Parts: sequence; C-alpha cells; structure tokens
Amino acid sequence: MTNRSRGIKVTQPLKDGSSCQVAIVGAGPGGSAAAYHLAQAGVDVILLEKSQFPRDKVCGDGLTPHAVREILAMGIRPHEEEGWQFNKGLTVIGGGHTLHLPWPEQESFPGYGMARARTSLDERLAKRAVEAGACLYENSTVVGPITENNKIVGVQVSQRGADRKKLPPVGIRARYVIDAGGVSARLATSMGIKKLENRPIAVAARAYFRSPRADEQWMESHLELWDGKPNESNLLPGYGWMFPLGNGLVNVGLGSVSSDAKATKIAYRKVFQQWVSNLPKEWGFVEENMEGPLRSAALPMAFNRKPHYRNNLVLVGDSAGMVSPFNGEGIAPAMTSARIAAQCIVQALGRTNEAGAEKVMQSYPRLVSQHYGGYYTLGRGFVRLIERPEIMRICTKYGLGHPGLMSFVHKLLSDGYERRGGDISDRVIQKLAQVVPKS
Repeated sequence: MTNRSRGIKVTQPLKDGSSCQVAIVGAGPGGSAAAYHLAQAGVDVILLEKSQFPRDKVCGDGLTPHAVREILAMGIRPHEEEGWQFNKGLTVIGGGHTLHLPWPEQESFPGYGMARARTSLDERLAKRAVEAGACLYENSTVVGPITENNKIVGVQVSQRGADRKKLPPVGIRARYVIDAGGVSARLATSMGIKKLENRPIAVAARAYFRSPRADEQWMESHLELWDGKPNESNLLPGYGWMFPLGNGLVNVGLGSVSSDAKATKIAYRKVFQQWVSNLPKEWGFVEENMEGPLRSAALPMAFNRKPHYRNNLVLVGDSAGMVSPFNGEGIAPAMTSARIAAQCIVQALGRTNEAGAEKVMQSYPRLVSQHYGGYYTLGRGFVRLIERPEIMRICTKYGLGHPGLMSFVHKLLSDGYERRGGDISDRVIQKLAQVVPKS
C-alpha cells in the first residue's frame, strides 16, 4: 500500500513473532543508510521509526561534502527542484576576519555541500531505503531487547495504529540489531554499553528564520560566540552558524562544547537572542520572521559510547557518540558508519559458522576506528582548545589572516581530507591522525 503524497510504502502493523535478518532501530540518516545498503545486498531488513514522517530533528541541516558522498552512495541524485540547497563552501567569521573557503574538489568528496531540513531529508533517505527493499514501520517504538545467552536476538516493539491508539507490544527476532536511535541509545544502554564520561559533548540550539538571504550558496560559521555585542561582552566557549535552506528559510544556531560529559552551562535562549540580535540586519533575523521555536539537543562526540559491536548489537551514529568534535556534524559519521556496518553484516551473514560470522563482526569497531579514531583524538584536543575562549580568540585573530593555513584547517575541521593519497595538506592530517592514539 502506497501513500502517494509521501511516496513511502506504508507497512501493516508488525505481528508478534515476526523475524528478519537485521532489525534497525531509528530511521534517521544512519538507520536509513544501513537499511539501504543491506537491502541492496538482498538482506531481509526491518527499519523501525518511533515517529511518523515527516518529523523534525534538532540539527544544523548542513551537509558537508563528506555527507554528500554518502547520499550519492545511496543512489540519490540531488536536484534543487527536490529541495536540496547546494552550497559552494563555508564563510568563516572571527577575530575581525571574514574568509570564504570553497569546498575542495577531492577524489573521495565532491566539491560542493548541501543543506536540507531534517523534516524532508530523513523522509527522503527512508524512502530510498524502502525503494531498495527495506520494510519501514513507523509509529514503532523499541521498548527493550530480546536476549538469549546474553546476546540480543530481537527487540520488543510498541506500535500505534492508524487511529494513534497503542497496539499490544510485539516481539521481532533478528540475527543482528542495529541501534541507530540517537543520543539516548536506550537499546545500547539496556545491553550494558555505557557512555564514556571523558569524551566531549556539545549542546546545540537552533531555530528557523524567514530570510531574504535564504538562497545564498555559502554556509556561514562564526568562530566566536559573544553574549552581546562583539568585543563589548563575554566571549563564550562555542560557535554559531547560518545555513541557508532555500525556500525562504535559514537554519540559525549555536553550539557550546565541553571536553567531558558535563555539558557547558549556558543560558542558551538568552545567549541565542543576544547573538542573533547582533548579526547583520540584512539576514532579517527578527522575532516576527522566526518560524517555530528555538530547540536544543545534546551532541555526543568522539566515540563516547563503546564498544560499537557486542553480542549481535551494532551501534552507528549518535548512539555510538560519533558526532565530530571538530564541527558538531553527525550526519556524515552516521551514514559512513552505517555503510561500514552494513558491509560487515553482509559478509557475516555469508559465513557458514558462528565463529566466522563473529570474526567478521568484530572487524566493524576496528574499521570505524581506522576511519575516525585518530581524527577524533585530534578533535578532543581541539575541544580543549576552544572551550577556553581567550585562546580561541588568539587563534582566530591571527589564524584567519592566513588563507593558506585556513585551507588546511578547513579540510581538518570539515573532515574533508583524503584518507589515502591527496595533496600535502591531506598527508599532513593523515600523519597526525596516525601518530595519535585512536579515540
């Protein structure tokens, strides 16, 4: 049965005792990417989403070339007519400088980024997973694991029917379960996988504004966050952004980061109002142009929950604390880890014995660590730097005045460097990520 207005296959309510090869908790970018890649390989996969599309998520809505690569890997060819807002690069403001940093054209990454509100982005990715053969169940909340011999063998699901009434809980059995449920990681927590207190965490707050600059092709990042007029007020440990979304809207937000599990205590609503009021008037960020409320969310960073695989449970994206400590981006790491997880599961399902399958699955944490581990260790050092505003002020004042240096920093902060080969800046970042301990 198909809902023509949404284009997503509407699956009938689950039956108790249903089974699949892989059950995925959460249909955000990570969950949908995993479902797509698994379904493409012929795996029987069920995708469980607690809400109903379209639904919102607190996010900056910016897509770096790293994220664009993963979207392309799902067979999606973005077009502006479909709601994708393309951008050429990042405008960085701080220390009295304004610098335009184009996205570099790389072997692994395209030379453009995009922006799209999560209300439509997540639905588009879920639709693509369904087109590949995944079974999507909306209004389906996973309330706990089903275990045997300390291993997860399925999940308990609470559903709501078409009339929004709760249905009796049902159990789904699965060979592997992927927790892509976000920062709460309830399933991982219930299986005894706890978060690490010594990893950075950020809090982001964002709002939408109608703006005459909504069609601009540059995302904007403010490396200094003042709680009043610049140079006349307090400099806070954080950053701000403006991401044009097209269709008359701009995503405006700020983030504040702490180097450990204790999030910085800032009056976000007050600071947001003061910061926005001091932005250039041509953006049109006034109260009457605000669309919806200011919303905030925690950003778990630098692998703050481990192990990423244990006892048939796989963690991807925010549930594994994979948000980048350099820039607060979570979509690209979620989709990248989901693709790697899917590749491992496909190979594990092809093994003829339990020992062989487990050996394959144990490679998933190692592969994710190879991709992000050293880079995130560098990011933890970066967080310790920017949570001291006086040091960050010096870095922006003198660093932004050197375009060559900032091109290198741009690759570092946006995770836009080649993992192999590339130019000298790519190789420097590669070497730095190799010599530090894996996060």
